[in-house]
Amino acid sequence: MPLFLDLHNLPEGITPAHVAEMHQADLNLEHKYNCRGLTYWCDEKRKTAFCLIEAPNKEALIALHENSHGAVPTRIIEVNDTIVESFLGRIEDPEKSKNVRLNIINEPAFRTLLVVKIKNKSLRVKEISTLTAALRGYTATIKNAISQYKGRLVKQEANTFLISFDTVTNAVHCGIKVKDAYHHVITPDVEFKIGISAGTPITEKENIFEDTIKTSDYLSDVAKGGFSITDVIKDLYEGENQNRPLTHKFINVINTVEKSFMIQLMLYTEKIWSQNNISVRDFEKSLGYSKSQLYRYMMNLVGKSPNIFLRDYRLNKALELMKKQSDNISEVAYQTGFSSPAYFSKCFHKKYGILPSNFISH
Repeated sequence: MPLFLDLHNLPEGITPAHVAEMHQADLNLEHKYNCRGLTYWCDEKRKTAFCLIEAPNKEALIALHENSHGAVPTRIIEVNDTIVESFLGRIEDPEKSKNVRLNIINEPAFRTLLVVKIKNKSLRVKEISTLTAALRGYTATIKNAISQYKGRLVKQEANTFLISFDTVTNAVHCGIKVKDAYHHVITPDVEFKIGISAGTPITEKENIFEDTIKTSDYLSDVAKGGFSITDVIKDLYEGENQNRPLTHKFINVINTVEKSFMIQLMLYTEKIWSQNNISVRDFEKSLGYSKSQLYRYMMNLVGKSPNIFLRDYRLNKALELMKKQSDNISEVAYQTGFSSPAYFSKCFHKKYGILPSNFISH
């Protein structure tokens, strides 16, 4: 049976005890709608509650809520139990809250997400073998840091790690630990980046934590510097630590305007990167900036001009295709928006230190 997570925006005056009563009312009637309520999260501070319910469809879930307590959810998304547990830490009521008349859970579903990315700056055989050896030990270091700071590894794909934390402080301290370890293990031929943001599991998007994942991913991908966080993370960290300032010089704080620009930039780039007729003017027109404004924002946030940024984005996509055993360099060049295979080979060699043909051959 499908599993759903729903969002309730709580009116002023609603307490965790009220939400617990609503949860109990659902449990009392769930059999009539072929539903099974697993658990819920209540965030009194942010005035939100999230219910995790097995149901035949969204309509049955809504009918259950309407007839048990009348509070219809604002949004409902379908989820996977493993993913929910990875992000939120559980898919059932906490043990300490069971076997009591009223199951009061005052625990937010707000999570801090940390993304770590490790990439080759060079693709020469010597550097690749050095990286492979270093990563074996470094992966263990990352996992130890996750455990030490009570994080949960949501996903590890190639050399990218997505990690969930209940508190901002643990996420930031884990990032610092990972960053410190990097300086002792990784070679200069490797690019190492961390991005941290925070949010709730349901927004206007279709997938759980989609907005927060994207923000952390973008921070760890395009923001200049090795360790980037949003200004919300900075404020929350200082709030959790009695207003002690976050003073680490290597942490780059992205403000709200920069974050908005970054998301605009990436969403547009993800749509057009494969088109070979795109120019800087297209970026200016679509993002709503003048030539000088766009250049200034790009250099301040990304550290690259629009042309170099798009070229590097395409080269990363080309590398992904070539790792999938594509042996047609011309095809890869045109698929990734380059005007010719010769120009693609030139750009690839400049960025990675070898020709595409040599990369495929080894």
